[in-house]
This record gives sequence, C-alpha cells and structure tokens, in this order.
Amino acid sequence: MQISNHPTISTNADLRPTHLQIDLARLGSNLQAIQAHVGGAQVMPILKANAYGHGLVRVGQYMQSLGVGRIGVAYLEEGILLREAGVTTPILVLGGILGSQAPLFLQHGLTLTVSSTQKLEQVEAAAAAAGVVAKVHLKIDTGMERIGVHYYNAEGLLEATLRCKHVEVEGIFSHFANADAADLTSARLQVERFQEVLRFYEQHSLPTPLRHMANSGAVLQLPESWMDLVRPGILLYGVYPSAQAQRSVAVQPALTWSSRIVYFKVVRPGHPVSYGSTWQSDHEVRVVTVPVGYGDGYFRAMSGKAQVLIKGKRYPVVGTICMDQFMVNIEQDSAFNEDEIILVGESQGEHITESISVEDLAAWAGTIPYEILTNINTRVPRVYLQDQPLADG
Repeated sequence: MQISNHPTISTNADLRPTHLQIDLARLGSNLQAIQAHVGGAQVMPILKANAYGHGLVRVGQYMQSLGVGRIGVAYLEEGILLREAGVTTPILVLGGILGSQAPLFLQHGLTLTVSSTQKLEQVEAAAAAAGVVAKVHLKIDTGMERIGVHYYNAEGLLEATLRCKHVEVEGIFSHFANADAADLTSARLQVERFQEVLRFYEQHSLPTPLRHMANSGAVLQLPESWMDLVRPGILLYGVYPSAQAQRSVAVQPALTWSSRIVYFKVVRPGHPVSYGSTWQSDHEVRVVTVPVGYGDGYFRAMSGKAQVLIKGKRYPVVGTICMDQFMVNIEQDSAFNEDEIILVGESQGEHITESISVEDLAAWAGTIPYEILTNINTRVPRVYLQDQPLADG
C-alpha cells in the first residue's frame, strides 16, 4: 500500500477520515480488457485531470510499470509533473498550446499537439533554436469546433509539415463530439471526414502517421474509429462514459471513497438540520455527521438526494451539504463514532452487499460522471493498493 498527496502520512491510522482507495490492479485489468477489445490498436491511457481524480503521478508510474507505449494528458504542466516523477514513457499533450510554451515541451521530451500552420511554425522555430526535432501530432477538427484545423482546410497544414526540418509528424488525430450517444450518425460522419483528410498521405505517396480518434465511447461502440491508437479516459477507471453507450468492455471501478462518523446525536422533531434549515423530521431521529463536503468535491447540489452506505445499508444525506461536513439520518438504527461510511464503492452488511457508483453521484448532482471524478479535491488523501512494486517518485 502506498499513500499519496499527504507526505506526512505513514499509516492508515494517521489518515484523514475521508480518503480515496485506488486499486491499481483494477486499472491494470481494465487496461487489459480494453486492449483485448480493440485488437491491434495501441491503447494510450489518458491521465488528464489528475488521472480522473485517481492521482496523476502514481497512476502514471503504474502505467509505465505495465509497459504502455504512450500516455496522454491535457496540459503541459501534467506532462512535466510526470517527467519529474520519473515517468519516461512517451507523453502526448492533447490540449492547445501557446507558442511560448514550445521550448518547455522540448526540454521535457513531450509530444506536442499542432492545430494550425501558425502553431507549426512556432514549434519549428523553437526546435531549430534548440537543435532538436520536435515530435508532434496534428489535430484535425471534424465536428467538435474546439481546437484543430477544420477538415476542409487541413491540406494546407499537412503540406506545411513537409517543409519543416525540425518537426516530425508522429501522429494525426481528431476527437468525437458524440461517440457515447445512442445515435452514432454524427460520430460516423466525423470518421468519414477524418478519412478524407488522411487520403492526403496516399495521394502524395507518403507514409501515414499514427491515426487516432477513439475516446471511451468510441472504444465501446465504433470499431471503425480504432485505427492505430485508441484513447480511453473514463473507461480505464472503470466508469462508463454515458448511460447510452454500449457496455461492450467489462470494466470495474478502481476507486472507493470512504469516510468515518465523527459525531452522533439525537435530533428532536421540528429541529432543522444544516444551513438554510431545509430539512427537519416530524419525529425523533438519530443523525450522524461525516467530515466531507463540497470543499472535497462532494457536490452541494446533491443535498437532499444523496445516500451513503453504513454496514451494507443505504441512508439519506439530510440538510444542506456543507463545505467540510454533511449529516446523515439513520432513523432509529445504531451507529458509532469512527464507523465507516462509504460514499462511492461497496459496503458489506450482515446479509447483503450494497454499492454506490460514481454514476449515482452524478445523477444526484445533475451532472456527468466525469465531473464527479475530476472534482474530488486533492486535499482528500489517495491510498494505493498495488499488485507490483513501483518506482519511487
């Protein structure tokens, strides 16, 4: 077991009562299941946004220990953090860049995304000044309207790369807007547009760079998009991208979010609980306090909707969720200080095992699972279960 995000902690007993437990072996199993599903396509795990809340550095080190061919992140800073932690695996930074950042990419051996001829010229100049060759992936916009050269204007960018002496085009990619939907008409149109752009290489008798387009939704339900490389994000962590997406790959959640009761009280009828006095009981109830709140990423929007697990049984969160605490109505049941509370994960009772999923929290908060995972604050310690040694970092 290894503990991250809290360097002074050495044992479970020292942990803040609220923490995440990350099962690295499950991440490994999910990666293996995805790889088996996509066949010959290479799997590039996406570790952006603190590895979807699971911890960028430790997950990056673990992915390297499994021998993945490359890793994807969103920002330059994420790539630098991985390099500083000893991750030497090739890293593609998928997000847009400022030209002034190019020297830092080169300094840390990071692969850049180039989305326009102007960006290409900036990278070429920086690489020439440094006396190196920059590896880049070209971003083609086939329908997302975020970053990337439009598919119908892409030829100029591709031609410009042929004139560069200090840029190696390692890959070319696009991104889906609707690959996790039930109706895949739009996604298939995006594939067709991307294929149109790729014909440039055949027409000029040039080798085609690594082609990639498939995110988690496309991994699940668009085989025609797998090409040379796939980019699973949320699926790697055992969460499906939407309720509509096919469950064609069996994955398991790698994260358990737990806390412990820090206070127990009997609340009389007619005595409101928490800010705004939004909830009160018409009879005497037992209420326990849990030291986690929206300051940790347990969304205030779940007030009056969320549930937690205590000894395999569901109980409602009552009153407004506070920044650092919330309250749970256990009616006339028994619970004690330091009893475990499960916010996400499984809880075993005497005769039953119950679970609460990231998708449950998303439904209560009126959002998507991605937002739940990526909003779990870094003040929540991460505890790692692993199936093989990792390098220190």
